[in-house]
Amino acid sequence: MTTSVQNSSSPSQALLDAMNGSKNTAASTADEAQNRFMTLLVTQMKNQDPLNPMDNAQVTSQLAQLSTVTGIDKLNTTLETLIGNVQGSQSYQASSMIGHSVLVAGSDVSTSGTGGYFGVDLPIGADKLTVTIKDSAGTVVRTVDMGKQDAGTLPLKWDGLADDGTVAKTGSYKFEVAATIANSTAEATGLSYAQVLSISNGTGGIKLNLSNLASVSTSDVKEIF
Repeated sequence: MTTSVQNSSSPSQALLDAMNGSKNTAASTADEAQNRFMTLLVTQMKNQDPLNPMDNAQVTSQLAQLSTVTGIDKLNTTLETLIGNVQGSQSYQASSMIGHSVLVAGSDVSTSGTGGYFGVDLPIGADKLTVTIKDSAGTVVRTVDMGKQDAGTLPLKWDGLADDGTVAKTGSYKFEVAATIANSTAEATGLSYAQVLSISNGTGGIKLNLSNLASVSTSDVKEIF
C-alpha cells in the first residue's frame, strides 16, 4: 500500500500504532480490516507533509485496494459457507446408502458353499466375455464363458461350483475378466460386491466404508442394491 512522504520529524505515535497494530490482535475480519485501513488512511492524511500532500490518485488507489481485499475476503467466506452446505447435503445423501450393497472396482469374490456376487463393467461391450475364478494359490477353480455382452455394468453370481462340478471350499477367491471385440481386446473392469457399513467426511471428501475394508468415493460406485 502506498504511503505519503513524511517530513523529517519523527512520526507521531498515532501513526506508528495505526501501522503496527497490537501484537496480540487476532486475524482481522473484513470489517476489522476495513476499520484499520480507514484509521491508517486518516492518520496518514493528518500527518502528511503539507508541502507534498497525498493526491486524489493515491487516495483512490488505496480505497480500490481496500475494496478488492474486502470483496475477496467476503467472497471466500461465502464460498466456504456454500462448500460446507454442499458437503453437509452430500453426507446426508450418502448416509442413505448405509446397509445397502454396492459394486465397486475390485477382483474379490467369496463363497460359503453357495457362491457369491461380483460384477463386470464393460464401457463398450464385448463380443466375448470370459470370467476366470482362482483360489489363493492361483489355481483355476472355475472358468465361465459369458458370450456376447452389451456395454454397461453386468452383475454376476458365482454358484460356488468348480469346473468339475464339486462345491468350492469356503473362502475368498480372485476373479479375472477378459473381453474381446472384433478380435481385439476390449476394456473390462472387475467389480467386487460389498456392503456399505458407514460413511466418513474428511479432506478427501465423502467416503463409503465397505464390508471388505475398502473406502471408496460415491463416484466409484457402479451399482447399488
